[in-house]
Parts: sequence; C-alpha cells; structure tokens
Amino acid sequence: MSGLLLAIDVGNSQIEVGLARGDCWCSRWRLETKIGRTADEYGVLIGDLVSLEGDVAADIEHVVLSSVVPGLTPVMTRMSQQVCGVVPLIVSPGVRTGMPVAYSPAAALGSDRLVDAVAARARVGAPVVVVDFGTATTFNVVDAQGTFIGGAIAPGLGVAAAALSRSGARLRRFDLSAPTNMPVIGRDTAQSMRSGVLYGYAGLVSGLLTRIDEELWQGSRCRAPVIATGGMCRNISHLVHRIDEVVPGLTLDGLRLIHELNA
Repeated sequence: MSGLLLAIDVGNSQIEVGLARGDCWCSRWRLETKIGRTADEYGVLIGDLVSLEGDVAADIEHVVLSSVVPGLTPVMTRMSQQVCGVVPLIVSPGVRTGMPVAYSPAAALGSDRLVDAVAARARVGAPVVVVDFGTATTFNVVDAQGTFIGGAIAPGLGVAAAALSRSGARLRRFDLSAPTNMPVIGRDTAQSMRSGVLYGYAGLVSGLLTRIDEELWQGSRCRAPVIATGGMCRNISHLVHRIDEVVPGLTLDGLRLIHELNA
C-alpha cells in the first residue's frame, strides 16, 4: 500500500491521530497524553491502530506533527523514525502554512491554533473564527484578508468542572454531557453543578464571540462564521447558538493541508 499519511496532533490531554490516503481519512483515533510514555510505547499503540485498518506502519510514507507538549515532540519524532521510517514534518516557525500571522511573537503561537485556522479558512473562507474546546478553550480569529490576527484563551470546560469539584468539600465530579432538554434550575447538587458549568460556560463562549465580532467589525452588524472543534466540542456546542458548524477533526484536516503545501 502507498500514499499513506499519518497526522498527529499532541495536545495537553489527548493526542489525536489520523491516517489518510490522499484527501480521504481512513481512520482517526484519540489517545491519552502521557508524558512518561516512550517512543516505543507510542509506536506500539499507533502501530496497532494502523493495523486495524489493514495497513502496516512501514507503509506510511509521510508523517506530519503538531505538538503543544514540548517534552513529547522528540518522543513522537523518534516514534515516527523507528516505526514508520519517516522524519516527520513538524509544524513550527519556518514551515509553510499559507497563512500570514499577525501575532507577537509569532513563535509563541501554539501550532494547534494556527493549524485550526488554516483548516477553517480552507473550509469556509475568511474571515472565520475557530473555537477549540480542549484542555484550554482557544478562540482563533482569521480576518477578512485571511491573516491570523489573534484570539483569546480561556480555561477548558473540563478544567473548570474539575476545579469546582476540588474546591468544595461536598461537591463531586459530575457528567459533562449536555442533553438538549437539560434544565437550568438543578433539582439536586449534581444537576446544579452541571447546569452552572455548562450553561455558564456557554455564556462565556457566547460573550467572547460577541466581543470578537464587535472588535473585528468595529461595531457593524457583520459576523464571521464560527467553527467549533476539539475533544469537548460536542459537550457544549449545541448550547452556543453562535456556532455555525462543529468539526471535531478540524486540526487533523489542517495538518493534512500543511503537509500538502510542504510536500
């Protein structure tokens, strides 16, 4: 088999992995981020996942990597070389993305944020806003000229819920899924915490998106399309009416596009 691309997005809580042939994804998986795992261990995990598709890691011709965990970047690089026999393309300053960046300093911009923006612009054009619901929730803004101009970073939904549970002696962890008919008025402590975190977080996201619109369009009634992505996007997106599209695999799409641009 030939033409296989392995895309890896290393986040603080999860690692998203995708196997693509041409423009089509064969499969996507999520692994827990563990700093202590070795290249060999990640190689076994990823090799087993690839084999489930009837392929073998040795058939992978290209690897593209985005990482916001510096300690895992060399681990994933060694894994790619040992298991796939490929030196990965690492999204970092100097790699072509096709997107101008107005961020200071540009090297401080998380690669996942830039990759999200590249994929979103390719999907719907510019301007566009990406809300990535991960360990942190990032708001990533591309202006009408197609330039990444910045955004905002807030604590992630899971982080907020965990902090609430830790801070109260009688407060326990609770389900972060949000059914469409979930009441705002909780009838017990668990329901009250769930409502407060989920609806409160939806209000945070809506409020920031409103302010981004006002700043981006300087008071006019225009609005940019909003795409939601990230591991927690399905938990909260349906509570935020301002979100236009939910694309859980947006970051992998961006990695594939950046690979094509640099191939």
